[in-house]
Amino acid sequence: MNIINYTKQKIFDKNKLVYAYELIFEDTSHNEEDTSHNEMGYSNNIKGAAQLIINSFTDKELDKLLDKNTLAFVRIDEKTLIKDVIDALDKDRFILNILGNIDLTEKVISKIIQYRKRGFKFSLENFDSSINMITKFSKLFKYIDIIKIDTALSEPDNLEKIVHKLKDSNIKILAKNIETKEDYEKYLNMGFDYYQGYYLGKPIPMEIITSKEPNQFVILQLIKIIKNNEDTEQLELFIKKQPDLSFKLIQFFNNSKKLSVRVESLTQVITLMGRDELLRWLMVYLYSEASTNPASKTILDLAIKRAEKMEAEAISTNKDKAYLAGMFSMLSSIFETNIKELMNHIKMDHDITTLIVENKGIFAPSLDRAIQEEKDYLKKKMLANFDKLNTTDLINTLEYGGVDIDESKI
Repeated sequence: MNIINYTKQKIFDKNKLVYAYELIFEDTSHNEEDTSHNEMGYSNNIKGAAQLIINSFTDKELDKLLDKNTLAFVRIDEKTLIKDVIDALDKDRFILNILGNIDLTEKVISKIIQYRKRGFKFSLENFDSSINMITKFSKLFKYIDIIKIDTALSEPDNLEKIVHKLKDSNIKILAKNIETKEDYEKYLNMGFDYYQGYYLGKPIPMEIITSKEPNQFVILQLIKIIKNNEDTEQLELFIKKQPDLSFKLIQFFNNSKKLSVRVESLTQVITLMGRDELLRWLMVYLYSEASTNPASKTILDLAIKRAEKMEAEAISTNKDKAYLAGMFSMLSSIFETNIKELMNHIKMDHDITTLIVENKGIFAPSLDRAIQEEKDYLKKKMLANFDKLNTTDLINTLEYGGVDIDESKI
């Protein structure tokens, strides 16, 4: 059984009717004393978003979680955007809530525009009405539907100016931190569209109890079948053997496709869904199932990039195998298990297995080049940040790498 902990807080409209909930997932990597009313104790990172997607709620389940016809604000950061893990969210029920400290790179801005064109709605979190924040986000205003203004952090003069300016636009404004009746009446008279705060409703701790997830090895084996272009019948036979996976796949399909058809078979789901979307869903599954190691998301991202490099270098007949070889070359780090045991479970192609277990074979030179590029970058990164590194972490890294340490020197 999996338990996803989160809080939900009501957001009201001018008529004091519930307009939406804000969902904030707990980041269990932080200590309890850090989980105060700020953003530091929570995270809506790749894993949090993926967990929500993988447990893709049906309309009935969404109505139970959010109330019927009520929306949900889900916090996103730059990593969540770039990794495309929000693709499966229902754009008619979820508002993508951009964090105020997001790094607005060209890639991030491009993704926001792309999702906006596809019909997703965006809100901007913790807007403090300052010149700095206006300057930072001005280029995005035409893609933002709602700005959540932090009334506690906003200077009164700046707040009045920004409210007056936004009234002439298509952007709705939400007043955060409504702590008293006086606060509510003040911002109601100023013309805010939505309201959120302890006076109206405190965050409610919640949990989603999900069924036991399919084994990670099963997911990887299914990815192998897709990469090998097996026919749909083979895919169906494999998925049928995994009841949990079958249920999750059909649940995801029902929620994402919105088709007025009843699912009669897995073949129907696979055909209508398409292999590219199925593969993407499985990769999101891997993100949601990544280990508790804080570096697991980075490791998985690196594995995918390594796979793409090796695929690009391989001859046309070996491209699929090269991709899998690159992806599998880091799986022991992701799943924290012995690599030989892992490969026994997977039963992969001989060339891939030889590379992963012995670092030999036709893909070895390509893998070595990829590893060298990674090491060159990490070496520069480590030297540039050496003073920030903890002594214990350095010792563990060296010991894990088989490097002897002379205790008399430290």
